[in-house]
Amino acid sequence: WVLKPSNRTFRGHPRLLASDVHSQYESIRRGEQEIPKYFNFASDVLDKWSEIEKAGKRPPNPAFWWISGEGEEVKWSFEELGFLSRKVANVLTKVCGLQKGDRIVVILPRVPEWWLVNVACMRTGIVLIPGISQLSAKDILYRLQASKAACIITSDALAPAVDSVASECQFLKSKLIVSKGSRKGWLNLTDLYKNQSADHSCVRTRIQDSLSIFFTSGTTGSPKMTEHSQGSLGFRPLLSERYWLDATPSDVIWSTADTGWILASLGSVFDPWVFGACVFIHKLPQIESSAILNTLCRFPIHTLIGAPTLFRMLVQNDLSNYKFMNLKECLSGGEPLNPEVMEQWKSHTGLDIHEVYGQTETGIVCSVFKGMKIKPGSMGKAAPFYDVQIVDKNANVLPPGQQGEIAIRTKPIRPLGFFSAYIDDPKKTAECERGDFYVTGDRGTMDEDGYFQFIGRDDDIIISSGYRIGPFEVESALIEHPAVAETAVVSSPDPLRGEVVKAFVVLSPTFPSSDLQSLTRDLQEHVKKSTAPYKYPRKVEFVQELPKTVTGKIKRDELRNKEWGR
Repeated sequence: WVLKPSNRTFRGHPRLLASDVHSQYESIRRGEQEIPKYFNFASDVLDKWSEIEKAGKRPPNPAFWWISGEGEEVKWSFEELGFLSRKVANVLTKVCGLQKGDRIVVILPRVPEWWLVNVACMRTGIVLIPGISQLSAKDILYRLQASKAACIITSDALAPAVDSVASECQFLKSKLIVSKGSRKGWLNLTDLYKNQSADHSCVRTRIQDSLSIFFTSGTTGSPKMTEHSQGSLGFRPLLSERYWLDATPSDVIWSTADTGWILASLGSVFDPWVFGACVFIHKLPQIESSAILNTLCRFPIHTLIGAPTLFRMLVQNDLSNYKFMNLKECLSGGEPLNPEVMEQWKSHTGLDIHEVYGQTETGIVCSVFKGMKIKPGSMGKAAPFYDVQIVDKNANVLPPGQQGEIAIRTKPIRPLGFFSAYIDDPKKTAECERGDFYVTGDRGTMDEDGYFQFIGRDDDIIISSGYRIGPFEVESALIEHPAVAETAVVSSPDPLRGEVVKAFVVLSPTFPSSDLQSLTRDLQEHVKKSTAPYKYPRKVEFVQELPKTVTGKIKRDELRNKEWGR
């Protein structure tokens, strides 16, 4: 990856280079210098921006800007972010007794503490395991047991669920709550950190040291633990030449991603802060069009990052009533975006939506770069340091226009942005390698110009509103219900969500099936309670039998093809 140097200046700050921190790594980007052995995002990026800020060389833009939507507002400079995150680091190490390498599960809505805990974990070498707020007690139990986490941080909403399973988690030593009140058996993080010293020395971390673990759904079995390092999350944006997020310290960047997704880490922690930009967050208890549109009008947001569902929802409003004075860039990722939504958005706002494509395992793989010609239905070109190809079953590279599996070359050199491994699962880690490539499990094509198009999952993962849902988890929940003898879960087209969960259900012969409408509601409620609510089947069809292979495996592809009219 020999990348061209960027010599741009800040808008309105002609004397300053495009990014003081980013520019320090120019010789590494050119390939003239080795990647460092040691790296820590807190000390090598955030604390450097704090120094630049103190020297008066950064525009007067906050580093972090949060609003509740109900009048509360938080603004921190890089210096304040450093000061507060050191206090939280002392809570984790001194009060909770956590050490470098220990794991901590963090399930919080979009509250400022989530960002402080992120930075505190970098400072202490503690491994952060984010989770989405819709997790059920069963999901939380699985994550605590599989990860052997020593600590959990959550909110009032999920504390009862944690308490219901905590006795089964032998490694769990501390429970921290982010709350205005108190709860028996829990330490209050907000009260604790305010009284801690801000004296904390950042630990020394190697570039391959574990930084975060993301649980990601698979088609079979339970979610896998995808491990990322200081290098793959923190150093990668220093190596990349602004390939998906093109920001300066004057910019305000708003990612609406759920805090449990890797996109929250990429779009509202690492990538904006490498460039010294401001991370903007709205608490958004519910994703509502009016709240998002009004926020874009009232605040100087330069870049909006969201799932396609967000843009599908926004274009259903009369956009002529809204004026986005500062909005310059819109990014969409998580699943493909319909070209007609892009057209509607552009006709009302004058702005293109740039698609990005990636995975929990790889970060951003392809993107529509700034200034690149947009081809409707395409997710752009490969990221500068990824060699992305379309391959066949034997890992042969296919010519342009031919359909195959989207793959990234990992041999002889594994790219820096890659996950380290699926923890405790060498078999699954090995299964995603084929020849010299990592195979994504997604099918696609590449044209003569190097633009990629996504066709669909090679397996059965359902991606609904950006959430990855493994059919196995939904089927397992449905089978628990006495009415269900057998079930198969597939994706079904949906105009708003792109795709939704559909369950084909074979009823148990002993179960009276007179009122199928009320049974459908009953099954949906059961799934919501048994697993996370977003996984419930929005469509249910009762069938006599399911199509199967000779060996008795359910042919999900046949059901899916029928759904999609293929």
